[in-house]
Amino acid sequence: MAFGCASGGPVPAAPEAGEPAEVELRIVAINDFHGHIATSSDSFGGVGRADYLAANIAAARAGAQNSAFVSAGDLIGASPLISALFHDEPTIEAMNLIGLDFNGVGNHEFDEGPAELLRMQQGGSHPVDGDLDGDSFDGADFQFLAANVIDDNTGNTVFPPYAIRDYQGIRVAFIGMTLEATPQIVARSGVAGLTFQDEAQTVNALVPQLRQDGIEAIVVLLHEGGFSDGGQNDCGSGLSGPVAEVAARLDGAVDLVIAGHTNDEFICEISGKWVTMADNRGRLFTVIDATLHRDTGDLTVRAINNQPNSQAGVTPVPALTALIDRYDVLSAPRANAVVGTVTADITRQQNEAGESALGDVIADAHLAATSGIDDGGAVVAFMNQGGIREDIRYAASGDEAGGVLTFGEAFGVNPFGNSLVTMSLTGAQIDDLLEVQFADLEAGTRRVLQVSAGFSYTWDASRPVGSRVDAASITIDGVAINLDRTYRVTVNSFLADGGGGFDVLTEGAQRTGGEIDLDALVAYFAGVDAVSPGQQDRITRVN
Repeated sequence: MAFGCASGGPVPAAPEAGEPAEVELRIVAINDFHGHIATSSDSFGGVGRADYLAANIAAARAGAQNSAFVSAGDLIGASPLISALFHDEPTIEAMNLIGLDFNGVGNHEFDEGPAELLRMQQGGSHPVDGDLDGDSFDGADFQFLAANVIDDNTGNTVFPPYAIRDYQGIRVAFIGMTLEATPQIVARSGVAGLTFQDEAQTVNALVPQLRQDGIEAIVVLLHEGGFSDGGQNDCGSGLSGPVAEVAARLDGAVDLVIAGHTNDEFICEISGKWVTMADNRGRLFTVIDATLHRDTGDLTVRAINNQPNSQAGVTPVPALTALIDRYDVLSAPRANAVVGTVTADITRQQNEAGESALGDVIADAHLAATSGIDDGGAVVAFMNQGGIREDIRYAASGDEAGGVLTFGEAFGVNPFGNSLVTMSLTGAQIDDLLEVQFADLEAGTRRVLQVSAGFSYTWDASRPVGSRVDAASITIDGVAINLDRTYRVTVNSFLADGGGGFDVLTEGAQRTGGEIDLDALVAYFAGVDAVSPGQQDRITRVN
């Protein structure tokens, strides 16, 4: 793939004798790693784990004279048990070993609040749990960047807005930031005392300063997302979502945007800027080959590829394997802890209407966590079926008795670590939300949202898209909704951002952040003697 993009500005001095007119730079990038140091996947031919990522990143960097390894946010937070149990110290240690240079903060970096995020950078014992792994924590060797996150007490950014690297005399700026809407999808305690500014305005305000310092090559690590219907190395019919809008507003001096947040994979061009994303969990990584021009200081992108973090034929890095093995042993007692019981298998299998027994249970758990006045005041919760990753089985396994649910098994059900978001929608918007479920006919019932107890409706498969739901059948606690009235609705942060094509949820008003979905599920199981499969009687299909 060949590309070209350059920015204007003052012209640096001509190269001295013997200096190359152009300097090659390879940027290797990940996004939304979410602490998956030990996770393997069958996707992309068999990928995953930090020890293989270390080997693959090292190989990519070895092929270039100049290189940088960067992350576009959510490096930590919403992590698997092996990292989350130790407050993501294992992931920081893994990235230190791999050689990460910069991480632009994402929304999940704030899950445990700004003080804990500063500890990730600076090191030190956890203020409550101490050194759970028995060793001191020295913090990140790499730099967190947060150009648009302001500490209200000081008026300064919580981390540097950008970092500069010199490559054979040509300087490159890496600006890092998260989405302005972070407070809407993170628990209020995690963002208290912080202001999140407009992404494009923040970058554009930095450009004159960088140019005054003679810097013309600008890379933005932007934890903001969108979706493309293309493959891992193209843009399909185009890029939609907030990142496309932000990229279009960025100053022309910006050469490259490495995005995150929505866990998609694409390579797109927006208003002369290349925008990339590489899935999540370290399953893919992006390799960007660029040229730095000594006479202008500009960066020109020559090629971009999203490459699998392959395991086949790759020798994992022993130091990373040892780190994974150590934390696997340390986390085993928590993974095996009993959090509840079930009366039978609770599965993801949908009936003809699109409702699953496990979907009922999860939606009920989300409603229970957000129905209190101080917790959001929700009257209904919706859950995306695709976010339910494992069934809950009654059968005994290992040392467990039948019906026992362990924390590790619960974690497998809701592994994404999405936070709950409660918002206000009108009855008409709820009707629109339900209609969107059927916009993709090829998806069948896979896009049908799971709903909490007390909510019901009927849809007609024979009717055209856009009019399949009988609005008069939509009820809450047996009472038909008023299309003009406002209702408090809970969804996870993926849906709240319009994920899965549910853009109507981005219109939700008076948003409040809630706890992590897994925590809500565990609390729900802890509150009852045993959980039975949902009755799958909330959604009715005709024809």
